[in-house]
Amino acid sequence: MVLALPLLMWFGYKEAQKQNTQPQAVLVLGGSTKKLEREKFTAEFVRKYPNLPIWITGGSPPSSTRKVFAKAGVNPKRLHLDYEAVDTVTNFTSLVDDLKARGIKRVYLITSDFHMRRACVIGEIVLGSRGIDFQAVAVPSEKPPEPLEKSIRDGARALIWVATGYTGADDGKKAGKSRIESMR
Repeated sequence: MVLALPLLMWFGYKEAQKQNTQPQAVLVLGGSTKKLEREKFTAEFVRKYPNLPIWITGGSPPSSTRKVFAKAGVNPKRLHLDYEAVDTVTNFTSLVDDLKARGIKRVYLITSDFHMRRACVIGEIVLGSRGIDFQAVAVPSEKPPEPLEKSIRDGARALIWVATGYTGADDGKKAGKSRIESMR
């Protein structure tokens, strides 16, 4: 019990610290359907945060994504589109160093509700490895949560990436340098 108290105090401190730190960017995991649910949700969500940059990794074609945000009245200069990722793990690994280089310490993490558990596991590992925290924001859907096995598998891949730089992505790519399309 004596050893548990400092650990509990540390976790409490970290949780309080999270609550007092406002996100400095929005990170959207691509992969919504042709209906562009994640992009549409985000376009509405960011209207409450007009100064935050929006990072979208993977997903819909750039022209479709830009149309969604333009229709919502979001300044296109806020958008940073990355298409290097080939899966959920590389959604994080392809951008984490870019976020860190810009001094971002906390993000809103947006993805579909059924995908959130896996995204949070990977985010804790990959973003956390660079000192970046996140606040999860789920896009509602009618799909059941993904199987736990996917979270375990991709959590292990994220740990391997932290240790070696290898993502284990299907195409054998070693994600790291992103090709970001930003409007400036």
